[in-house]
Amino acid sequence: MKSIFSFLILFLWIQNPGFAQTILSGKVLDEKNQPLPGVNVFLKGTFDGASTDQNGSFQFETTESGTQILAFSMLGFKSQEVVVELSAKTLEIPSLILKEEFNELNTVTISAGAMEASDEKKSVILRPLDIVTTPSAMGDIVGAFQTLPGTSTVGNDGRLFVRGGDASEVGIFIDGLRVGNAYGTTAGNVPTRTRFNPNLFKGTFFSTGGYSAEFGQALSSALALNTKDLAKRSQGDLSIMSVGGGYSHTLANDKQSITVSGNIFDLRPYQALIKQNFDWERVPFGRDLELAAQQKTAKGGLWKVLARTEAGGMQLWQPQPGESSRGMLIHLKNTYSYAQTNWRKGYENGWSLFGGISYSQNKDILSLGGLDLERKSQLTHAKWTAGYDFSDRLSVKNGVEYFRNEYSEVLTTENLERTFEENQGYLFTEWDWYLSRKLVLRSGFRAGISTLANEKWLDPRTSLAYKISENGTLSLAAGRFHQLPEERFRVLNPNLKNTESKHLLLNYLYQKEGKTFRAEAFHKSYDHLVRFEGNLQNPQNLRNEGEGFARGFDVFFRDRESLKNTDYWITYSFVDSKRSYFQYTGQVQPDFAPKHNLSVVVKHFVPNLKSQLGLSWSYNDGLSYTDPNQPGEMNSKTGSFQNLSLSWSYLPRPNLIIHGAVTNVTGHQNIFGYQFAQAPNEQGRFESIPLGQGAPRFLFLGIFFTISKDKNANNLNNL
Repeated sequence: MKSIFSFLILFLWIQNPGFAQTILSGKVLDEKNQPLPGVNVFLKGTFDGASTDQNGSFQFETTESGTQILAFSMLGFKSQEVVVELSAKTLEIPSLILKEEFNELNTVTISAGAMEASDEKKSVILRPLDIVTTPSAMGDIVGAFQTLPGTSTVGNDGRLFVRGGDASEVGIFIDGLRVGNAYGTTAGNVPTRTRFNPNLFKGTFFSTGGYSAEFGQALSSALALNTKDLAKRSQGDLSIMSVGGGYSHTLANDKQSITVSGNIFDLRPYQALIKQNFDWERVPFGRDLELAAQQKTAKGGLWKVLARTEAGGMQLWQPQPGESSRGMLIHLKNTYSYAQTNWRKGYENGWSLFGGISYSQNKDILSLGGLDLERKSQLTHAKWTAGYDFSDRLSVKNGVEYFRNEYSEVLTTENLERTFEENQGYLFTEWDWYLSRKLVLRSGFRAGISTLANEKWLDPRTSLAYKISENGTLSLAAGRFHQLPEERFRVLNPNLKNTESKHLLLNYLYQKEGKTFRAEAFHKSYDHLVRFEGNLQNPQNLRNEGEGFARGFDVFFRDRESLKNTDYWITYSFVDSKRSYFQYTGQVQPDFAPKHNLSVVVKHFVPNLKSQLGLSWSYNDGLSYTDPNQPGEMNSKTGSFQNLSLSWSYLPRPNLIIHGAVTNVTGHQNIFGYQFAQAPNEQGRFESIPLGQGAPRFLFLGIFFTISKDKNANNLNNL
């Protein structure tokens, strides 16, 4: 009876097509037509399937019939689906090619010339917290970046000098919009600082060369500062410092936030205690007011507003070589305003849009030994960009920009005025091709036009990166860059054309478990630099005839893992730079480009003391200068620059921070050059006075107190 029952079951199974078996087979390849083992192949909605073998082949049986979906999936590759008809005993699937899937975790990032500080998964170099706790920086953005590869410390200037380039060759942007007069106006031998507080920003993009086609009008470098999105909470922050004080108040909710800040600084009490080498008639003073607002717009957009106004001044007696008097009195008053608004939004269909406009206005009133000068500069920048992701392998970013620049100099004592007005237009496009998970190509160009210079130009730029190991990437970048001459020259000769540089960079980047190693070699050529001879009042004496080069290499190592509670980085840069520029007749080493630059920064947190201890040390081999008592140009060199700085940050309560720092602890006598008399003395020698520091050391003490419903909130939340 049992055998008869089994026979009936077998007979019914054979006769019923719903129980018919189909054998599926095929082969899966990668994009290079190589077998792809380990691919999951299965019929959707069933348990029927298999994995490919070493030859990329698969085979399995199924009792399903009719129209079905055959799925192919593997980690790191795009899943694919094929519609099949199961009506035969065997079905061979044509060879299928799986394409690699690209995302942030498995693709290479271009690093040549660029240092990202906005993405923790990439080459994080400096966050706002890093900036304010770097001892030598004293809270200045540029002061902290002077510890990074490719930069040079010019102690009596304070601006950012990159790879043999002048500070004017560095473009500074906030949320992609150009900032005019980003540094405070200064006089004499007094170093300046950037105007903006690092608390405003969530991250930075600092390029030492070969940067994106999105940025222009900078021969050497682009420093892009990205402001924060919505504030985390409502709170008030009070600061009392050895150089002044301020208060900031933030109101925030899930959709919008606004922060209003005001600060006053006056060095009179500080310099009454600390002896200065400068002869002040009125020590530097100033005040500022700042507003930052953010609001989420409909369907995921974000709108931002940033506005700042400030005023300040100083009076300084500048000694003259060979004279016993106090010298020449320099009286400076400065007012500055900056405002911008921008909007951005990403769309699910792959589009991303950005639009913004900024306005900068700077006014200086200078009295130089009885010669009165009023200088005014205005810059308007409007920008619109559109990006589109065609796929995870190809994306594009296009943009259009407009600049309007107005500049004037009025010599009131002689009733003489010089002005110029200019409109500039730009188009740029940049494409990213992910050729594989290990190889990415970025290529684009930037086109510009100037109404004042009556000139058009086109700058091609390209970068290539290849992932040579799990943690190592090799990058190559090249491009051409244009920049119109400084305003002080263009107002004398409006017909001056663009200066030009060409960059070539080779970069190696290694990152693993809190460690970053970066090495880069570079070559930069200059052409059409501004030179002049004789009297500058004759516009024809200013011409685009200079040229030069800068070449060298730099290395950077940062480690946040090896030593417990310790973060440190070491930087070394070598720059060989020569150029014919300004009044020099031949190619000389510029007075702002030391050959060797070394910096070390160490920060150690001591939990038991609720403290962070900081140390930074900077060194360069000295600056070149021309001694008229010797033949030739740039024939002399200062001694080495050295600066050992220490800091201590103490958190006695969650909402209270006490921070102290001192620069040049060892009291090293840093000389940045010499000022020589215009005529020789009776012995036929040109007398000189050294250009040195205002004081052997600078001491800072700050107390920062936060008022909030959240008793654990403090200024660190903003960093």
